[in-house]
Amino acid sequence: RPFLEFKEADDGIFSKICGRLEKLYAAKAIAVKNMKQEVSVTHELISDISHQVKTPVANIKMYTDIMARKLHGSELASDLKVLEKQADRLDFLMQSLIKMSRLEANIISLKIQDCRLLDILASALSIVLPKAGKKRIMIRTQCGAGIIVSADRKWTAEAVFNILDNAVKYTPSRGKITVSVVPWEMYVEIKVSDTGKGISESNHAAIFRRFYREEEIHEQQGVGIGLYLARQIVMQQGGYIKVVSVPGQGSDFSIMLPVR
Repeated sequence: RPFLEFKEADDGIFSKICGRLEKLYAAKAIAVKNMKQEVSVTHELISDISHQVKTPVANIKMYTDIMARKLHGSELASDLKVLEKQADRLDFLMQSLIKMSRLEANIISLKIQDCRLLDILASALSIVLPKAGKKRIMIRTQCGAGIIVSADRKWTAEAVFNILDNAVKYTPSRGKITVSVVPWEMYVEIKVSDTGKGISESNHAAIFRRFYREEEIHEQQGVGIGLYLARQIVMQQGGYIKVVSVPGQGSDFSIMLPVR
């Protein structure tokens, strides 16, 4: 119901304006109801797709692994390893698309609470370290144990991981990545610095678009969703991401989380 009520006996332009406002209010209420229904349908659809895709992909990976073991040492074993890697890429792509859809539909409810920033970084690093190890990339972390942030621990770790994964992907073998934390007056800055190829200034904004990939890096695996997801997650918590980079001199990605 409107927060103001008017008598039908009221005449003049004021009465007409009030009448139109009541109609707009009713139309807005209907639009909000329809939007909630659409979000509910979208949520069910995404959940169904996630469930339907997860099982067959898991089965493909399982049977591929079994066959590769049985055919160990044969030419078919190496072909099966390629198939297994493609199944992993398909699984990663589907999970990324599902996360992206949930964020864009505002289905995900972020649980903002006080948590140790060091725990968030540890969660992100535990996933990216094996890939960094294969390239012999050294990752150094500088974060005080007592720094507390108000954030969603799981999704913030996802954002940090995507930034780190991007750094590992474009940093050459035996390179270096530094993760440093700087508390400011209104924000806590999580800076990820790498010794990679760098990014031209003209592409600083473009790299955060969905599915964006630079033409010269198509040999690298990926679908161009990671940085987009990271920015969406941080923005939904009232923060932002900035990048400072020069081609040939590496990149600095900073996640700025607001202090509450």
